[in-house]
Amino acid sequence: MANTVGLISLGCPKNQVDAEHMLAALDEAGFEIVDYVDGCDVVIVNTCGFIDDAKKEAIENILDMVELKNEGVIGSIIVSGCLAQRYKEEILSEIPEVDAVIGIGANGDIVNIVKNTIEGNGEMRFPPQCELPLDAQRILTTPSYWAYLKIAEGCSNCCTYCTIPSIRGKMRSREMEPIIEEARQLAEIGVKELVVIAQDTTAYGIDIYGEYKLPELLSELCKIDGIEWIRILYCYPDKITDELIDTMAKEKKILNYIDLPLQHCNNGILKAMNRKGTKEEIVEVVNKLRAKMPDVVIRTTFITGFPGEGEDEFEELAVFVNEMEFDRVGCFAFSVQEGTPAYNMENQVEEDVKVRRGEIIMDDQYLIMSEKNNEKIGNIYDVLVEGYDPYTDTYFGRTYMDAPDIDSQVHFTGDDDYEEGEFVEVEILGVNEYDLVGKAVQ
Repeated sequence: MANTVGLISLGCPKNQVDAEHMLAALDEAGFEIVDYVDGCDVVIVNTCGFIDDAKKEAIENILDMVELKNEGVIGSIIVSGCLAQRYKEEILSEIPEVDAVIGIGANGDIVNIVKNTIEGNGEMRFPPQCELPLDAQRILTTPSYWAYLKIAEGCSNCCTYCTIPSIRGKMRSREMEPIIEEARQLAEIGVKELVVIAQDTTAYGIDIYGEYKLPELLSELCKIDGIEWIRILYCYPDKITDELIDTMAKEKKILNYIDLPLQHCNNGILKAMNRKGTKEEIVEVVNKLRAKMPDVVIRTTFITGFPGEGEDEFEELAVFVNEMEFDRVGCFAFSVQEGTPAYNMENQVEEDVKVRRGEIIMDDQYLIMSEKNNEKIGNIYDVLVEGYDPYTDTYFGRTYMDAPDIDSQVHFTGDDDYEEGEFVEVEILGVNEYDLVGKAVQ
């Protein structure tokens, strides 16, 4: 009987794709992959270690597995991912029940690591991050009709608050041909929506081709039969070229949706963050996007309480958010991380002040989004069906305006039975907080 392996993947979509690669390798080697942990011979906890909340979640999951191991419910525990890469010694010394701790570069050898762990040979393995395979088979952990498409690994931007370059290494773009082939394979198994990701998607190609190649890659992806939606996440404003905007506007399959993490608008704070570009350049890019695609949905994130953010700098940010009227906004209190330049910066902001400022931004954004949602009443949108809620007797899904696992949903009724992954035209009839409510058009 095959040994069973369960995997818990935490954190960002890039980490999730890494987990999918490991699952496929283990499946190919003959292990039984299960979607539960009770009774598993091996449980892999694929961790995130980016900010404090993510670290806390990862540690809680590891300790939950330790409890199950002590009770005899599971066998061995392997910790992988960003937390493992960053805190390898601490994990083994403080949680000795963990059998193996492996770094990013060891993912490609997960089969041997699992075999060794089952045999009682726990280990620490931390080869260079660049040994993480860029091209590998996957077992999708997303619904069958959409998938992430990871086009690069690592990051070379070196923002002063960010640990990703030290954890994941410098940016490494995948060659274009394997990406296109992977997208074809995904289309063949029924994937309709590709969500294109990297640490910095807009930098794709600069390291191996000497120029930004995202527009060309997107154009090639649009040629694949079966793919109907292409969504782009993690775009840096300083790399939004006119060519990229033109490509998005021209290609029907590329959704008029862009994730544009801005982090701040004050030029002094942006410089301290080592973010490229200025407030004026950010405004110019946003205006270009809206001019070419009047219905474009712009999602962004901001950080409050970065060192040096006084009341004047915060007020500038709050005014900026209200004036720009972004469609989707996330706001996070600055999380100081050891090993980053921001850790030792002067003028650190009190924790309660960071949180209060973030709440102000999100309260303002709620009003903006409410107004935008009310303006959608009476409009008809294509909705990608994601499921049925028997309690409310409604179906739910997403429009082009909503990224999976991040944004809002549309809840709707209809006279037919709708399948997951089906596109349905829905007229918007009302608003329920962040979500839209409607009825299928017959």
